Amino acid sequence: MVWLVVFFGGSAVSCTNREDAWLRIQETKVLRVGLDPTYPPFEQLENDRLVGLDVDLAQAIATDLGLTAEFVYFGYDGLYDALATEQVDVLISALVVAPERGRDFAFSEPYFNAGQILIVPQAEKDIEDMRDLNGRILAVELGAQGHVEAITWQRQLPEMDVQPYNTADEALTAVATGKADAALVDAVSGRLFIRHEPSLRRLPTPVTVEPYAIVTRIEDRLLLENINQSLETLQQTGKLDTIITHWLDN
Repeated sequence: MVWLVVFFGGSAVSCTNREDAWLRIQETKVLRVGLDPTYPPFEQLENDRLVGLDVDLAQAIATDLGLTAEFVYFGYDGLYDALATEQVDVLISALVVAPERGRDFAFSEPYFNAGQILIVPQAEKDIEDMRDLNGRILAVELGAQGHVEAITWQRQLPEMDVQPYNTADEALTAVATGKADAALVDAVSGRLFIRHEPSLRRLPTPVTVEPYAIVTRIEDRLLLENINQSLETLQQTGKLDTIITHWLDN
C-alpha cells in the first residue's frame, strides 16, 4: 500500500507552551481515543461492546506503543471539539483528511482509502479501469461521489451509459444480475457487498482517493510522529491489512 503523505499546519502552530501530549501519555500509559460509535464496520456498539476496524486499529497502535487504548464516545459533530478541548488525545473515527482543519489539527498518514472503486463480474476480463467503459453500462448511486465522477468521465467516454440507482447496493445488484457491466461505488460499500456476492470482484486500482487518517492537535508533534511510526510498523508487518480484510472482506 503506497500513500502520499500530506502534512498540514505550517505557520499555524499553536503559540501556547502546553506540553506535547505524548509526554503525558508516556507517563500514564493510556491513549485516549475519541470516536463516534455509529459507523459500522469501523466503529459500533454490539451488546454494549465496542467493536470495529478503527477499534482494532487503535488497540494495535496502543499495543505497539506500549500503551492501553481508552475509548471515549462522541457524536460525529462533536469529535473535533472534543480533541481541541483535550478530552481525548487522538481521533480514530473514519475521518477523511480535511485540509481546511489544518490550522488546529494534524493528520497522520492515511490508513484506508474510502474512495470510489470499480466492481465488475468475476468473469469480466476486458474492464481494467474507467477507460474501458466506453460503450458499456456503468451503475452508480444517484447523487453520490461515484455519480459525479462518472459524469466527469463521460466527457472522455461519450458512449458510456451511466445508470443511477437509489443506493450503492442497488447499483451493485445491477452488475450481479447482468443489468450493468460495472459499478462505481465507495470502497466501503463495495467491499462489504461483494463479501456475500462471489460473482463480483473489485478492481485493484481505486478511481478516486478519500483517505481516512488519525487526527491529533496541531501542536502534538511528538504524538503524531509516534502514531505515524506505529502505522508504518503495522503496514510493514501486514497487521494493518489483516485488520482491514477482517472487517471489510471476510
